[in-house]
Amino acid sequence: MLFALAMALSFFESVITPLLGLMPAMKLGLANIVVMYALVFMKRRQALALVLLKAGFSLFVRGATAGLLSLCGGMLSWAVMCLLLSLPTPVTGYIFSVCGALAHNIGQLLGAATVLGSAMALGYAPILLAVGLAVGSLTWWVARGVFPALKRLYPKEGKGIDKIIF
Repeated sequence: MLFALAMALSFFESVITPLLGLMPAMKLGLANIVVMYALVFMKRRQALALVLLKAGFSLFVRGATAGLLSLCGGMLSWAVMCLLLSLPTPVTGYIFSVCGALAHNIGQLLGAATVLGSAMALGYAPILLAVGLAVGSLTWWVARGVFPALKRLYPKEGKGIDKIIF
C-alpha cells in the first residue's frame, strides 16, 4: 500500500514539475515522504524495501539510467536518515528531511558520474544541492503537518518515532 502511495505521489510530481519550471530531472521529493514515514513509524527494513521497489519501478518505466540513479539516490538517502535515527539525541524533522533530500541528490550525482565515466556530472552539484535544500524543506513542511497526527494514531509503532522532533 505504501508503494502504491509512493508511485501515486511520483506520478503527481511528474505532472506538476514542468508546471513549476523545474529542470526535467528535478522532482519535488513527495514520494520520499513515504520512505520517511516507513523509517519513522515502521522498521528500516520496510523503508529499504520501498527504496528498492521505487528504483525497480523507475527501471521498468524510465529505463536503466533512471533506475540506477533512483537506486543510488534512494540508498544514500536511506543510509543517512538511518544514521540520523541512530544518533543518541533526537533530531529535528527539518534536519532529517533536508539531509535525506541532499543525500538523495548526492547519490544521484555520484551515480551519474559513474555512468558517464566522468566527473562532469558533478558540475551540476551546486544546482542540485540548492534544489535539494528547497525540496527537503518542502517535504519537511508536508511531513510536519502529517506525522504528528500519525504519531497520535500509532503511538508505539516504529523505532524512529521518538527520534524525530516535528
